[in-house]
Amino acid sequence: MQFIDVHTHTSSTQKDVFSIENKYPNSKDFSKPFSIGIHPWYISEDSLQNDLATVEKLVISENCYALGECGLDRISATGFSLQLEVFKQQIQLSEKYNKPLIIHCVKAFQEIIQLKKEIKPKQPWIVHGFNKNYQIALDLIQHQICISFGESLLKNKKLQETFLKLPLDFLFLETDTSEESIKNIYKTASELRKIEKQIIIKTVKQNFSRIFKR
Repeated sequence: MQFIDVHTHTSSTQKDVFSIENKYPNSKDFSKPFSIGIHPWYISEDSLQNDLATVEKLVISENCYALGECGLDRISATGFSLQLEVFKQQIQLSEKYNKPLIIHCVKAFQEIIQLKKEIKPKQPWIVHGFNKNYQIALDLIQHQICISFGESLLKNKKLQETFLKLPLDFLFLETDTSEESIKNIYKTASELRKIEKQIIIKTVKQNFSRIFKR
């Protein structure tokens, strides 16, 4: 294992890339490392109980590395109170089965932090696809929430400035839905920090071992 892609929607075929592929309750192939959860965009009250049961059934799989992505999204058509209810249920599953939580968050970072303070989960939380400012990043890290950076790191100057200021031991890298190579994201991360790419690789591996217990 060399390059770790902590959140992707397309599993890599490259031997030196380890990727955690995002899955949904209606997904079919769970033969490769995956995470599974109910995304706030796709919450259906009609199928909710079945979807939660499917997540609970699959989260115990050896190939399941995390619960998610799940979370809160202020611009989703799904009602926010329903999102909160479903997110809390998935937090409970994360705790019950000792799996880290991969979080989708749009305009709801304070709610995420508040839940972290109230629930005091034992399992690690990772906000994926982070593209906000330094203060939000700092707030997340101060509450022991990890952050994963994706394609936006390649071109968003303000995000690059934020990335430069953060401690590396709370950071991950990902491709999400992008067709961008995870190797290119690692290359950009090392160039921004002005350190060898191998140091980024080693640090993310250490973070991965600590968070995922693998």
